Amino acid sequence: MAIFWWLMAAVAGVFVAVAMYALGLWALIALAGGVGTIFFLGIWWSVSFLKTDEELGATAAAMRAADANVAPYREANAKIEIVTAKKPGADAPKVAPTVGKSAPKAAPAPKPAPAPKPKPAPKPEPVAEETPPKPEAAPVAASQEAGTRPEALSGPRAGGADDLKLIKGVGPKLEKLCNELGFYHFDQIAAWTAEEVAWVDEHLEGFKGRVSRDDWVGQAKVLMSSN
Repeated sequence: MAIFWWLMAAVAGVFVAVAMYALGLWALIALAGGVGTIFFLGIWWSVSFLKTDEELGATAAAMRAADANVAPYREANAKIEIVTAKKPGADAPKVAPTVGKSAPKAAPAPKPAPAPKPKPAPKPEPVAEETPPKPEAAPVAASQEAGTRPEALSGPRAGGADDLKLIKGVGPKLEKLCNELGFYHFDQIAAWTAEEVAWVDEHLEGFKGRVSRDDWVGQAKVLMSSN
């Protein structure tokens, strides 16, 4: 064991010598430092750890002697344990007898809840019957044409048409309308009866009532006598 510690000291001495030389010291001084380190550490470690190894060896020897003294007693205890070993099944738990006892009855199943009664369906609301539309009354027939149509000419006589504008209230437009109805001369207008006047009043579009209002019949008679 001492050889191991001297080898470790040699390694440490070489390391110290190299370090001193690297720091710039002379080689002899570095070598002396390395050798000194080897001797110092080798002696110190050998003495220290050698003493420790001796103590460990003495302790191990004492433990071996004590174990040899205890061995006979250990063997005796093993024999006693074999003799006093318990029989198999001695510690088996006892089962309580159940003869004559009936098994507990199962709880009765809960009764099913009654099904809810279905609600009656709502009655449909009565639908109002649509009454067919009443047929509209036929329009009342138009009243019979008022008055009587006077005798008309298809054109003026050979002497030409009279100037109906001489009648007060008759202008060019109204004269043209009279010609379209077949009235060209004063004697035609002077011969109109009351019913004929009513018919002409009704058919003068835009000028209804002008014949009776302006007394065309009387004016036509005056114009006939003056001519």
